[in-house]
Amino acid sequence: MKTKMKLMASLKIWAVIYPSITLFLAVFGEALSVLPLYQRTFLLTITLVPWIVFVGVPFVDRVLQKFVPESVKK
Repeated sequence: MKTKMKLMASLKIWAVIYPSITLFLAVFGEALSVLPLYQRTFLLTITLVPWIVFVGVPFVDRVLQKFVPESVKK
């Protein structure tokens, strides 16, 4: 994988991870605060990893396909 492709992939993933974690913690953070750290981390990852892989990144890919010309992606 070329460096530019790796950079684009990491930016897409970050664009999904950051708002997802922020929203998750804003909604559930107080309720989860009573749990030990390892349980909070488990719940966060078991929920967000599938969301990011199956919904978030494909959504960002579709948005980029509509707005970024093919010549810029390469």
